[in-house]
Amino acid sequence: MTVRKTWVVVTAVAGVGLAFTSALVVGVYMVAGNLANGVGGGSVGLAKGAVPAAYQTLVQKWGNLCGAINPALLAAQLYQESGFNPNAKSPAAAEGIAQFIPGTWATHGIDGNGDGKRDVWDPNDAIPSAASYDCKLASYVKDAPGNLTENMLAAYNAGAYAVIKYGGVPPYKETQNYVKTITTLAKSFARPVSRVDPSQQAAAAIYYAQKKLGTPYLWGGNGTADQGGRFDCSGLTKAAYESVGVTLPRVANDQYNAGPHPARAELLPGDLVFFSDDLTNSRAIRHVGIYVGGGYMIDAPRTGAVIRFDPIDTPDYFGATRVTEDGAKALPTTV
Repeated sequence: MTVRKTWVVVTAVAGVGLAFTSALVVGVYMVAGNLANGVGGGSVGLAKGAVPAAYQTLVQKWGNLCGAINPALLAAQLYQESGFNPNAKSPAAAEGIAQFIPGTWATHGIDGNGDGKRDVWDPNDAIPSAASYDCKLASYVKDAPGNLTENMLAAYNAGAYAVIKYGGVPPYKETQNYVKTITTLAKSFARPVSRVDPSQQAAAAIYYAQKKLGTPYLWGGNGTADQGGRFDCSGLTKAAYESVGVTLPRVANDQYNAGPHPARAELLPGDLVFFSDDLTNSRAIRHVGIYVGGGYMIDAPRTGAVIRFDPIDTPDYFGATRVTEDGAKALPTTV
């Protein structure tokens, strides 16, 4: 959605688009078939830049406080609660980066940095307190059947008594959704330890974007009729995946959290690729495109330009996301 450096592809695009896309569709699904039995796991390490640099050390340290949590899970909670905003305040009076309500903070807030104060607005206290609170909840439900992490998250949402009463995650739709949301979102903050599974929707998303080649850029454009069918960068990626039933957030830096993050050497067609002037902070991402292979993406680059092929290997390349349907559904809508 934001302007970035441009580079004109000196390759004839007209006349080869459909052939290119057809080959791409076949290629994506061949890769999908070859990797269908692969492992797409994560680790307790954090994905590059997924957590703002100012908080990364805190999240990595305190995310290992007990066995029920890990840094990626703690990061997912902070993102879900506040979008890493230390000044966030909700209508329900929840405060700070971890969104503690005053009563919970009074009981569970800790002095994380040892300065003699417990300050809900200070991430140096609030992030350790969030981890400590998670671990306290885990200790309450440690004897309940089922997965300890899921039970801890259920206790966070519904209370420890409900988890103990029902012998695990209680049959409350809100609580079940919360558990799924955080565990899914954690995958987008974890550093993958093996190749992540390909997206089955990737080829069709690329096909949609390819049909928009040559369309003029429009800041804030969503491709609607009243906008002349024009897009900005994240409007294009959102529409491309929406065409295959996957709803992404509107802005690029939130789209980054829609799935796990393949390394540059592991990119597949359909991955979203991101660009930023701050390579340590995903919240600073300002441009996104759809990778098509061979080091190129389709993107809507800037005012005065058209949707086109551009190279991805530029100094502002931040990283990539392999969009998953569950990953997109897990993203909060208010960060």
